Amino acid sequence: MYLPLVLMGLLAVGTYWLVRNTPAAYEAEAARPVNHEVDYFMRRATVKTFDESGRLKTEIFGTEARHFQDTETLEIDQARMRSTSPEGRLTTATANRALSNDAGSEVQLIGNAVVVREPMQNSDGSWMPRLEFTGEFLHVFMNEDRVISHLPVVLRRGSDVFSGDTFNYDNLDQVADLRGRVKGLLVPRASAGSAPVRPSR
Repeated sequence: MYLPLVLMGLLAVGTYWLVRNTPAAYEAEAARPVNHEVDYFMRRATVKTFDESGRLKTEIFGTEARHFQDTETLEIDQARMRSTSPEGRLTTATANRALSNDAGSEVQLIGNAVVVREPMQNSDGSWMPRLEFTGEFLHVFMNEDRVISHLPVVLRRGSDVFSGDTFNYDNLDQVADLRGRVKGLLVPRASAGSAPVRPSR
């Protein structure tokens, strides 16, 4: 007569124990640190990002790409990048190695880094000259249209050349902030044959 009651009691105790211990198991699993290991890789990789309207914003090419889950970053060897602004201005970049976030909004160019912005004609008929940034490290913020570096950078704007120990360029404000040992070479626009003017420091 008492056997069904005993079985129900054992079942209730077992259920209580299961409920008490299952969350602890999930917490232990979640508490395990994620190692900085490659979760997938691609050879001859191409990564593309698009805007809300479906327009292609950025393409990144490389001989091999490795994705790290813990940092949500993509490391690309022999990286080449193409990006087109909403106004249609083309920006290209190359480096020995690139480190991009999953969204493609930030790209760190490491080793022989070069970023080139091609010349473009404004709506008023004037021209934005060709821009080139070179250095061992360049951090490109795609959405903010900025390029920064804590290492020396050479900036070429048309025929003018500037260099500095650190670099911060904001394309929206059209301002380049060079600090440290800054040097500049300005070529006069009126007479290309005359000697270049070296600004005083």
